[in-house]
Amino acid sequence: MSSAINDSQYQKAEVFKALHERDGLFVIPNPWDAGSAKILTGLGFEAFTTTSAGLAYALGRPDGHAMIGREETLDNALAIINATHLPVAADLENGFGDTPEICAQTILAAAGVGLVGGSIEDATGNDRDPIYNFELSVARVKAAVEAARSLPFHFMLTARAENMIHGKIDLQDTIKRLVAFADAGADVLFAPGLKTREQINEVVKAVAPKSVNIVLGAAGFDISFNELAGLGVKRVSLGSALARAALGAFQRAAVELSQGSYGFVNDAVPYSELNKIFGK
Repeated sequence: MSSAINDSQYQKAEVFKALHERDGLFVIPNPWDAGSAKILTGLGFEAFTTTSAGLAYALGRPDGHAMIGREETLDNALAIINATHLPVAADLENGFGDTPEICAQTILAAAGVGLVGGSIEDATGNDRDPIYNFELSVARVKAAVEAARSLPFHFMLTARAENMIHGKIDLQDTIKRLVAFADAGADVLFAPGLKTREQINEVVKAVAPKSVNIVLGAAGFDISFNELAGLGVKRVSLGSALARAALGAFQRAAVELSQGSYGFVNDAVPYSELNKIFGK
């Protein structure tokens, strides 16, 4: 990378780190391509993180391990980075491999395309054995942290404990993992699938003073931003929710069209408005 890109990446990294250090909660939405990133950029958000599911759906694939590879993921991240001046982090799934060494390589490759943060999760992608054992999970995060700290800027590393969304409803094991990930040096802790105020409160207290990310988008989740902030949550992401909302609107319009009507065009974003957004 050129020194100019390094300078820009360093500045974005400082901005991103500062968002996690200031008081209160911030929302980090998940664009799935350059166009969605440009629209979100104009709405006052301060940083983005990518969505593996949103990318998979855009490519006509289901979400899941090995559906999208590291190269495709980083190509998508680069397109989003080039579409915005804001800091961008990435959903790096399980690091695209089982070993700590591959996790470290993934972090360095992510930094190489301009990302200033990324997540490593403890899900294996194997339905028969969906979560890495505790020792390997911690070793993978340690390797990712070491790679991140070898960089000339602060790469915000998020460590994810995936128990709750893979059928292992064991909050204490999830917390044990998150605490170990925090001790290993992860900046942000994330356990998708937390649903109640009590669960979130317990996680936040266990890993304090590290930042906690909560993902919204599941039906029935009714905790407001103000409540989440009061519980000590630092960051709220949306996962694939925005991509699914966009695809839902498209699907409804297409169904209407197949039935011989086109009233949906009255709700479409005007051509001139999109040209203005994408022309910036």
